[in-house]
Parts: sequence; C-alpha cells; structure tokens
Amino acid sequence: MPSSPPKNVSALSSRAKRGICFCGILSWLLLPASIPAQNPPTRPRITGIDHVRIDVSDSRKSSRFYESLIGIRAELPTSCLDASRPCFLVGWLRNQGIELEKGPAIATKNRLAEIAFRTDEVAQLRRYPVSHGVTASTISKDPHDKHALDAHFEVQDPEGNPISFIQRFAYPIDDPPPAAPWYGQSIHVGLIVHDRAAEDRLYKDILDSHVYWHGGRKDDETSWVDMQVPHGTDWIEYMLNVPADADHHTIGVMNHIAVGVPDIHAAEEQLPKNGWSGNEQPKIGCDGKWQLNLYDPDDTRVELMEFTPTRKPCCSAYTGPHPGQHP
Repeated sequence: MPSSPPKNVSALSSRAKRGICFCGILSWLLLPASIPAQNPPTRPRITGIDHVRIDVSDSRKSSRFYESLIGIRAELPTSCLDASRPCFLVGWLRNQGIELEKGPAIATKNRLAEIAFRTDEVAQLRRYPVSHGVTASTISKDPHDKHALDAHFEVQDPEGNPISFIQRFAYPIDDPPPAAPWYGQSIHVGLIVHDRAAEDRLYKDILDSHVYWHGGRKDDETSWVDMQVPHGTDWIEYMLNVPADADHHTIGVMNHIAVGVPDIHAAEEQLPKNGWSGNEQPKIGCDGKWQLNLYDPDDTRVELMEFTPTRKPCCSAYTGPHPGQHP
C-alpha cells in the first residue's frame, strides 16, 4: 500500500517511490452470474503466496539487488522451478520464493510475470474455478525436479495477470531461519486493477478471498483494496484509479511485491550492511503500518512492511488476521 500517502521446499523446496508467471497461460472467461454451476466441487484451501516471478532486464544486476540489498539468499539455479531462473528464498522457513526471469526490454510495463498461491489440494482446486467458467491449464509437475514434489496449474485473471496455484508435497528443511531480526516473509502483491467488479469475480466470488482492508489518501476514497486469501494472511492488493497510459515508473510503483518484517527500523539498520545506498525513509502508511519502499533496477517496487499496524488505519478497519497470526 502506498505511503500516506527458509532451506528450500520442493522445486523451491529441495529448497514502493511512495504513492502509491509458467508459460501457456490460458484465457479468462466470465460466465453470467445468473448461470450457476451444477454440483460444483467443494473449494479447497488457499493458504498464501508460494512465489512471485519478476521479469528483469539484467539478471545479474537484479540478482545483486534481491540478494544483497534485502538480504534474501540466492539458491542454486537447479532448485528453481526453471533451471534458467535465479530464485531467492524468503519466509521464516524459506518456503516462499522470488524468481527472476530475463524478460523483454525495460519499456515493457508490467514486470510481474507470475503470482503463485499455495494450496493443499491442487486437483480439487482446479475443478472449482473450471466449474465456474474459468479456463485453466492442465495440472503439471516441475520437469526440473526429478522427485516431482510439486504440482500446479495456471489461469489468467481479468486484468491479464498470470496466476498459478501450486501444491507442495514435501518441505525438507535442514537449516534454521536466518538470524537477522528483521527477516520476514512475502505478505502481498500489488496489481493495477481497472475493473474491480471483474477482478472480484475471480478473487472474491470464486476463490473466496475477502477484503482485509481498503482505503485511500482521503477517508472517502478507495484507491487500495486488500483481498486476503481465505485460509491465510497473505493478500492481493488492488491498485485502483491508475491511468490507462501510466508510464513505466508508475507501473513499477503500483505492480509491487511486499516483504513483511517484524520491525521496520531493524530492517532499515540492516540494509546498509547488505550494501543498500538509497535514501528512502520508513513511513507509516494509511493502513497504519510502518513501511519502507525500495526499487529494483527495473523500477519494480519492493515494499518492506511491518506485520501489524502501529496506529489506527484510515478509511476502514481490518477484518482478518495480520501476518504472523493464525488465520
């Protein structure tokens, strides 16, 4: 939200300025709400963010940013979902990931190439959106993992964002969480949304996400809507009221990722030790939480955010558990 303004798991597992993917993604289809699905399957659990894949113009330069500046440790390429992608493990048990993929030229506006959510019943989860008119890919397993310890499928949301759902079948952990006191976890992803009703059709009506918080620069406006997963504390943040012709930098500010930390000031102290030389300062956002915005070499915003609010948020109250709390 703009200011007021672990060892690996399977294929990951053997492993914002202020203000404010898997190939073969298939199309999003909307059926009239008046046409109910016959005998729809039960919706399985969606527990949070598994990984985010980001398009970068220079893999080496971006790797230095994600590894050194925010202290996220790089994994060997063979532990990524694709051997050609650097990946970085986050989360207390290093069971979430940030993947980098060499993408088109920097002029490409949206650098978020894929957002993946975790489920514990991938086959049943696929049947559920399909029964509601969403076109989905077939379920596949990671070809680079000889143990095939994950399974996933992909859809495309109404805004054209590639969304993946993945089930991890094993979580081998053989080392403790890092000692840095500010080290956190992926807690949300921000996406530009031009048609909230269409986006709600997927995230709210079909996937059962709910509004965790919403607000804007003024109490009577809504510019940000946080849609929390049904069985966890992570969320998708709708970034509303963004001009259709927004420039590359604005797109990077809006389409962002957030790493939650228990103490933003401890994080601020750690950053220079990791090699960060920026001059951004922590601020309390409209949601009442401390945050600090960083920018990768392609202007994609990485928002460090405390798990819980320090003061009462503007605009609306929270309706769900905060990161670090049981959902």
